[in-house]
Amino acid sequence: MVKGKIMVTISKRPFKVKKHQQRVLMILDSKNIEYVVVDITEPGKENEKEFMQQNSKAKEAKHPLPPQIFNDDDYCGDYEEFDLANEIDELDKFLKLSVSVSTAEITLANTADSKVPVENGELNGIASSREHSAEKEKEVVKDSKTEEEAREQEEEEEGTGEE
Repeated sequence: MVKGKIMVTISKRPFKVKKHQQRVLMILDSKNIEYVVVDITEPGKENEKEFMQQNSKAKEAKHPLPPQIFNDDDYCGDYEEFDLANEIDELDKFLKLSVSVSTAEITLANTADSKVPVENGELNGIASSREHSAEKEKEVVKDSKTEEEAREQEEEEEGTGEE
């Protein structure tokens, strides 16, 4: 999975900014999205601060306020855009994360599209652990007939024994 670079500050900024930063991190953690926190107020982080200011978009302030979200060097957006993407369930798109499809999903999609008939419990040469449902149903019907026949026979025998 691609690591996103989250620009975060914990300076003397307003409480609202800190609250937004905490919410971003909480959401990323809850969705198991890997990220790197960059505190632009730490000594030696002047390059990161400059990068954030040059590559993000300021809305109301002269310079963009943290948190600003990046996927490596690719700008994703600010807190409001992040929050909206989360609300409409498009966070992966917002973070520009590649959607990974598991091997199981690919295998299922390929077998569903194929027209290869099922023979001997195999589909496209892959053995199946499931019995054919039609055969299983026949066995159940056969077993139930056998039980019914046995009951009828017992009832007949009881009926003839009493007479």
